[in-house]
Amino acid sequence: MDERVRDHARTLVDWSARIEAGDDVVLSVDEGAHELGVAVAERLGDRGANLLATYSSDELTRAYLRAHDGAFESDPDYELALYDRADSVLILKGTRNTAGSADVPGERRQAYSKARRGIREARLDTDWVSTQHPTRAMAQQAGMAYEAYRDFVYDATLRDWEALAEEQARLKDILDAGEEVRLVADGTDLTMRIDGRTAVNSAASVAYDSHNLPSGEVFTAPYDTAGVVTFDVPMTIQGRRVRDVELTFKDGVVVDFAAQQGEAVVEEVLETDAGARKLGELGIGMNRGVDRITDNILFDEKMGGTVHLALGRAYDACLPEGESGNDSAVHEDLITTMGEGSRLEVDGELVQEDGQFQWE
Repeated sequence: MDERVRDHARTLVDWSARIEAGDDVVLSVDEGAHELGVAVAERLGDRGANLLATYSSDELTRAYLRAHDGAFESDPDYELALYDRADSVLILKGTRNTAGSADVPGERRQAYSKARRGIREARLDTDWVSTQHPTRAMAQQAGMAYEAYRDFVYDATLRDWEALAEEQARLKDILDAGEEVRLVADGTDLTMRIDGRTAVNSAASVAYDSHNLPSGEVFTAPYDTAGVVTFDVPMTIQGRRVRDVELTFKDGVVVDFAAQQGEAVVEEVLETDAGARKLGELGIGMNRGVDRITDNILFDEKMGGTVHLALGRAYDACLPEGESGNDSAVHEDLITTMGEGSRLEVDGELVQEDGQFQWE
């Protein structure tokens, strides 16, 4: 086993999830992440945690959804109980086919997602962490040789997270004190209210309300969005390619949309429910270890010099206690490059220009 796999497992269990002896852990292992699953299981055993492993596969999901009549039972008790009882859920992604479920009808996906809302909320209430094991399918999607892709993944994942947390705290403080964010870039002029929200310093640990490894972003939950935004970073959503998406907002809601590719996918997302037409997240990438776009949202949204906005559900960590933010069965991220001529302003003050923060 490549020693970096064990380093990945150690970072996930110790830094990210903060697993302790006696914790009840659900380990969800994708079909291509077996090797990382073995390393994580070993680390959990060393910690004295309790392990229940589950298997995940796009092909398995495809077979089930295509065969089902679409009348899904809402939040089956047996699965809901699993997450209600868990302390942590560790999700090891590692697909062997990035388009493995591309031909599942959109309405079937929507029905399944809506029927599992309670299960999704129960999982999000745990100390969950999602990470990525490098596979040949992901390397191919990124347009990279497998060996080079593995190097990329570990360069982005095995970082000095404490040092990055200190840097990101500067941006968190600005957003926490701010009232309005304005994004200006090619095809983009968008304003969002953020007053009353709390920004999350996403430093790849549940101790920071951060649930991705790798991470390296600061995010918050905007509202009252107005203007136009163009997402120039190509990506795969629900197994289908999406490129050059343009969204127009008025009074916080998407009132018009277009895409050079995958417009039907965007429409399906927007039609999921009322919350899918509103933003649930404004995220600002700060991980300079992610130095190229790879068509994998876990990495791409963390890339320094990018901003991502998510349609759908807002994270509770960004909201005042007792307040409900945007609610939806989806949370779909879209990314725009903050390149030459771009500006990110908070309350009229320049925070980032041409993709570089003022303190860099």
